[in-house]
Amino acid sequence: MVEQELHIDTADGRLDIFVACPREDEAFPVVLFYMDAPGIREELRDITRRLAAEGYFVVLPNLYYRDVHAAGADYAAMPADQRIKFARNINNGLVMQDTAAMLDYVATHPCADEARVGTVGFCMSGAFVLAAAGTYPDRIKCAASIYGVNLVTGGDDSPHLLADRVAGELYFACAEHDDYVPDGVIEKLEAHLNEAATNYRLDWYPGTRHGFVFPGRADAYDETSAERVWERLFDLFDRNLRPREAG
Repeated sequence: MVEQELHIDTADGRLDIFVACPREDEAFPVVLFYMDAPGIREELRDITRRLAAEGYFVVLPNLYYRDVHAAGADYAAMPADQRIKFARNINNGLVMQDTAAMLDYVATHPCADEARVGTVGFCMSGAFVLAAAGTYPDRIKCAASIYGVNLVTGGDDSPHLLADRVAGELYFACAEHDDYVPDGVIEKLEAHLNEAATNYRLDWYPGTRHGFVFPGRADAYDETSAERVWERLFDLFDRNLRPREAG
């Protein structure tokens, strides 16, 4: 496993990223892994390593870099209201700027295959991966939203409005009991995806709560459902990011 902490330039400053890939002797499909609201921590780096171990070049960006760099921040120790403030300081437009910077970065890295890019986001970043799939349809082959929030909003920048521009495959993993997703939102999302003839799959995970994929969430972790999500996620990436033999 090869991993590195580094920075890339954006219009708003230096975006710090954590990068991991299996080795340095070939180019691997790319996964952009968007963090959840609690921010960069070792739990997310471990997920980055798990993704990389399956044969991917994985980029984990610190989306709060406009406020604080991950290398000097202990997000886990910060009061929740401070992290909420950071989350409110970013939006789909800003994260799409950051996504453009990451796509430029992987386009020049010898271990990254820029022609095969997938994304995954948890919690707040479920909206970002959907927006990215619609904003960069020629680059992003697939996107997975894991108990994503703000997928459908009343704003002009609601990510679901980009569904008709998505060219790749989408996957949505939804918790049955999610205090962060108002009733009816997922049904509205499905209706819009169907109207746009989007290639997607949406799974409800019975008995689960928001955060059920992360072992560190003792109040929500569901190992059986979490492993099913990983199975679905790796199937999605395999279908869309792995080269197929001709004939």
